[in-house]
Amino acid sequence: MTSNDTPHKGPGRIARRGILFVVSSPSGAGKTTLTRRLLKKDPEVEISVSYTTRPPRPGEVDGKDYSFVGESTFERMDKEGAFLESAKVFGHHYGTPRAPVLQAVEEGRDVLFDIDWQGAQQLAERARGDLVTVFILPPSRHALEERLRKRAQDSDEVVARRMAQADSEISHYAEYGYVIVNDDVDRAEAELHHILNAERLKRTRQTGLRNFVQQVIDGFGP
Repeated sequence: MTSNDTPHKGPGRIARRGILFVVSSPSGAGKTTLTRRLLKKDPEVEISVSYTTRPPRPGEVDGKDYSFVGESTFERMDKEGAFLESAKVFGHHYGTPRAPVLQAVEEGRDVLFDIDWQGAQQLAERARGDLVTVFILPPSRHALEERLRKRAQDSDEVVARRMAQADSEISHYAEYGYVIVNDDVDRAEAELHHILNAERLKRTRQTGLRNFVQQVIDGFGP
């Protein structure tokens, strides 16, 4: 099976429960690049569009990259229990809408989360059985800072703040089920896809397996 293949395609597909696929990393470690590649190559994965109070960055589209809302709207939604997880990062709020995510999992669709360790912890408390977590590490501290500066999206002050925050974020790597060192983006992408495909094949996740096996057994009858 290549990195572009996905299991259970075609008429013989076995029904399964979807996956909450969390990918986290310090800013600049390559998480966004890897998740965008995964979404492009695997049609069975959809991104969880978070709500946020931060302003859009250049090129970001409301409703596609994030749903951009004001502080008061976010606070109201949070109080109403609209978020499956929420966190405050660099002074801005982020939250995952509960209803569409849970519906996707019930329907056997995989939902990709580009969130930090705080969000991953909350998901672990509320949906551990559906959760698969991956932490992306940079090959070195120097490489991390270099990537941040090459993005040219943040000021020197913001880059310094993100580097200071990276130590805290990296310290949570042990809370994740899988860890990938992104020293080569093609290899890291392949490893990320291998993890997803392996998790899809877990017996406990394949809800239609019992019926499928029974059909196979019945096929051996007279």
